[in-house]
Amino acid sequence: MGVGKSTVGALLAERLGTGYRDTDGDIVAEQGRTIAEIFVDEGEEAFRAIEKRAVRRALAEHTGVLSLGGGAVLDAEVRALLAGHRVVYLSMDVEEAVRRTGLNTARPLLAVNPRKQWRELMEARRHLYESLATAVVATDGRTPEEVTRAALDALRSRTVSPGEQPPDPRPEDAMTNGVTRIRIGGTAGRDSYEVLVGRQLLGELAGLIGPKAKRVAVIHPEALAETGDALRADLAEQGYDAIAVQVPNAEEAKTAEVAAYCWKALGQSGFTRTDAVVGVGGGATTDVAGFVAASWLRGVRWIAVPTTVLAMVDAAVGGKTGINTAEGKNLVGAFHPPVGVLCDLAALDSLAVHDYVSGLAEVIKCGFIADPVILDLIESDPEAARTPAGPHTAELIERSIRVKAEVVSADLREEGPREILNYGHTLGHAIEKNERYKWRHGAAVSVGMHFAAELGRLAGRLDDATADRHRSVLEAVGLPLHYRHDQWPKLLENMRLDKKSRGDLLRFIVLDGLAKPTVLEGPDPAVLLAAYGEVGQ
Repeated sequence: MGVGKSTVGALLAERLGTGYRDTDGDIVAEQGRTIAEIFVDEGEEAFRAIEKRAVRRALAEHTGVLSLGGGAVLDAEVRALLAGHRVVYLSMDVEEAVRRTGLNTARPLLAVNPRKQWRELMEARRHLYESLATAVVATDGRTPEEVTRAALDALRSRTVSPGEQPPDPRPEDAMTNGVTRIRIGGTAGRDSYEVLVGRQLLGELAGLIGPKAKRVAVIHPEALAETGDALRADLAEQGYDAIAVQVPNAEEAKTAEVAAYCWKALGQSGFTRTDAVVGVGGGATTDVAGFVAASWLRGVRWIAVPTTVLAMVDAAVGGKTGINTAEGKNLVGAFHPPVGVLCDLAALDSLAVHDYVSGLAEVIKCGFIADPVILDLIESDPEAARTPAGPHTAELIERSIRVKAEVVSADLREEGPREILNYGHTLGHAIEKNERYKWRHGAAVSVGMHFAAELGRLAGRLDDATADRHRSVLEAVGLPLHYRHDQWPKLLENMRLDKKSRGDLLRFIVLDGLAKPTVLEGPDPAVLLAAYGEVGQ
């Protein structure tokens, strides 16, 4: 009560283009008197019976957004009626509740001592609210517009295509306070950790750093200098001896020289094994931050705070860290999982369109290798998929993270199934090296997926429709399909240094069909050349 459900409900219905209904309003209209008057005249038990009838009728008649009274779920029959519906619990703490409701005579259950009575009500009800909720959205300190947006993000993360059954959530994945938590299973003696997707997540950072840490290094790119310094200042206010370490933008950060610069900063600050590193930025920054953490004192805790689509769905998840050398990309590195990943969707709002679209290549990759619903969502409105304001942004990112989570939980060190995450990357990495890392990673992977699709088709593994779908989906969002035809000899040489190669044997991830990745070993050189013939210009 007093949480603003009527205001938010109406706003939510407007955003969704559907109708709004409030069972309290239905009761007042039917009874011709206020809720408070019904309490006074007939008592709470009689009111709950009236309320139950109103809820039953509204659920039968209404298909849009419905607001329920705060005590409606006390009735077991009402709770049963809500099963199968998407239920959003708008929460607030006691001080906020008292501030909003005060001594409001229209709220009969808070008429004497609002603070004490509100707390008692919540002790009785909160477990019911949380057990019924599809999503929990905190309202403290938020405007109705902000709460509505958080509710939309929560709902969209659970949206599926018409007729499509939603994926069964893994028991280790959950949504609380409008935040989706996706657990990455621990393997090879490593602890599991969570990837959080939502908004306003930095409050989670101190808990991930842990109570033993005294020093924290915030590694950030030059482009996020203000963000890095603000985060350092915030951690300093919380009692940490925090430093900000600025590294170059993008792939220029992933060198031995930059790593050595970071090591020097840690050494001069007296970093010990109980201290922590925070990597804030795109995939290159999280790669180098993770590598610095993995190599300092043979491994210290680190937290990834990715700020791009690419980093959220790929680089910051899975524990692969590394730097580049003149001989190739990510050839020096370590498997060193973070203790947590904070994917704050608000960071995407200011992302340049080219960077945002580039990250979609990794999202689309996940669609082809494991989750075709991703492709369906993008194809339903490709133009909307190109912007963080699109209706499916949260769901696309969550689905992509879940694909990677399932794979890396089973294979941390890329000794088997994890290879499928490199779909499109063999040629993609070769292009990046050939361009001296001036091409965006996603653009190179897009060309690499086009090549992998043609290679699968020519090798007799992939059907024409799925191969052609690569072109249409990638092109629809503005990703490139082609690279220079005359560069094939250099690209072939670069691919021989790919991590999947075994001796002189080239290995590629291809598809046997949609969401059916497999390894193609030692393909005929003529088939490779023919496949590149479809890519080269």
